[in-house]
Amino acid sequence: MSRQRLAQVVTVAVLAAVAGLVLLRTKGMETAALTPEPAKTEWSPQDVIYEMLDLAREGRVADYLACHGGGMLESLRQAVREAGEESFASQLKRSGEGVKGVAINEPQVLRTDEVRARVEFVYQDRNEVQWMHLTRDGRRWKITRVEPAERTPAPIPYGTPVK
Repeated sequence: MSRQRLAQVVTVAVLAAVAGLVLLRTKGMETAALTPEPAKTEWSPQDVIYEMLDLAREGRVADYLACHGGGMLESLRQAVREAGEESFASQLKRSGEGVKGVAINEPQVLRTDEVRARVEFVYQDRNEVQWMHLTRDGRRWKITRVEPAERTPAPIPYGTPVK
């Protein structure tokens, strides 16, 4: 093998190794611990809210409904029946458009089986705050009520370069 060909092979091997390491790091894995994480046994209220938002963005109607309980679940089921599952899935996907970020404060305990969490949605031109009420259903929390959003104009639009 010529010296130039050997240099090319070594360069490709090094680049492949670096790409592999970058891929492992971006997947949240450390090179020393490649064991799978144990299954989640206890969901926090924040976990359920983030899961619900992810499912809405993906348009996964049945799984989205599973994050809800009580009268809210019944209202959502009625909305799915009226709109049709495909249309409802499209509405779910559109509901997250324009959201640049989400912040969830530590939930306030109302009772041992009920909390409310302040959820702030960041958009380009505004922020919206909603209070979500969750009730424990076995080992999992369910969203049972959502208060109307309070809208606040952003003093500086999201993404404005810092000078």
